[in-house]
Amino acid sequence: MPDDSFSATRRGLIRASGLSAMGLAIGTTGASASGAPGYPAPSDMDVGQVRNGQVVFPNWRSEAEPRTPPPPAPRPPGERVGYAIVALGRLSLEEILPAFAECKSAYPAALVTGSPQKGSVVARQYGIPETAVLGYADFETLRDLPAVKAVYVVLPNGMHREYTLRAAAIGKHVLCEKPMANTAAEAREMVEACAKAGVRLMVAYRCQYEPYNRAAIALVRSGELGKLRFIEATNVQANGPGPQWRYSKALAGGGALPDIGLYCLNATRYITGEEPVEITARRYSPPGDERWKEVEESMSFGLRFPSGVMANCLSSYGAFNDKTLRLHFEGGTVEMPDAFSYVGQRMIVSRKSGDVVGQEERKIQHRNQFALEIDHFSERVLADETPHTPGEEGLRDMQLMETVYRAAAENRPQVPEPVQAATRGPEPREE
Repeated sequence: MPDDSFSATRRGLIRASGLSAMGLAIGTTGASASGAPGYPAPSDMDVGQVRNGQVVFPNWRSEAEPRTPPPPAPRPPGERVGYAIVALGRLSLEEILPAFAECKSAYPAALVTGSPQKGSVVARQYGIPETAVLGYADFETLRDLPAVKAVYVVLPNGMHREYTLRAAAIGKHVLCEKPMANTAAEAREMVEACAKAGVRLMVAYRCQYEPYNRAAIALVRSGELGKLRFIEATNVQANGPGPQWRYSKALAGGGALPDIGLYCLNATRYITGEEPVEITARRYSPPGDERWKEVEESMSFGLRFPSGVMANCLSSYGAFNDKTLRLHFEGGTVEMPDAFSYVGQRMIVSRKSGDVVGQEERKIQHRNQFALEIDHFSERVLADETPHTPGEEGLRDMQLMETVYRAAAENRPQVPEPVQAATRGPEPREE
């Protein structure tokens, strides 16, 4: 049967054109229409069908062409998960709030900010009621906003623990930016608090939902290029002057490692599907630069995995922007420029083709990573299921980063604490 919104649109078209209901029939097994008076009737290929409450179309292109994706099938507004965005810094305003326009299962329902003026402006931009703009001291008022089912914590790292615990205490699910916290002990407390409160906790590892990174995981699992042997993961950028929260140990927990090196660390784990058994590291900060009094400028680290895969990771606040992932297999190499960026991902596969080494670029439809992770968490909240990157995934990375720091401080290899249980939930589905 057609859904109500489609039926309403159909009735409007019928009234506007003067057609009878008999002239436009759409069902679950096909669709046909007499079209506008004086014109040929559209074909089933052009009209499509309604199946399970959504519109689908037959493939209209040659089999030589890639198929177009199906039309978006968003949940009706009343069925979506409302989020309170906690903090209105650059990430919230430049990436997260705009991403809600591409979400199918979520919408921004409230804002928490220390700037009433900024909160008022942003609320008007996104249609959020002024009554749903709160200060940090009023955070618990979210309990009284039934539209808010979850909070997205976008505060500096050192504040993640407090606001996750406060959200759990008022019964709100938590999507928390990475890194999860400043320490593994804080991360464990967050996991335990959410479990005790019966709310879901997910860490916003956007790359684990991004299509090119998902394709890289699938390529490794398929064995198409043989056994994976080495990983090179680079995430460097040239940061500007202070003061900024990234240079504060209390707010950031560390420097380049937890902020951007974490992408490299997490990638080695989700690409291999394994946990490292040995870690080495070197840390460096230019002397005399006040920015590095509390946190490191650069950290390079190496990981060895049970299968024999070895990974070299570079993270720095002092080198020109590069966010590349390289995978070296027995039978080829995969290079992914901008693997950890918000946009611009690519995948270039090099391998033997006949008597020469050839390269092919695999093109995948780009999708908004923030929208994908938000929708994933929303669907898991609605289904009361464990998300793909729950708090345990963030806790594991916190434990490993502490091992990286220890390896750098002692200048010798370290053996990480063994994993006691799985850190990831079920694989992401097409939301």
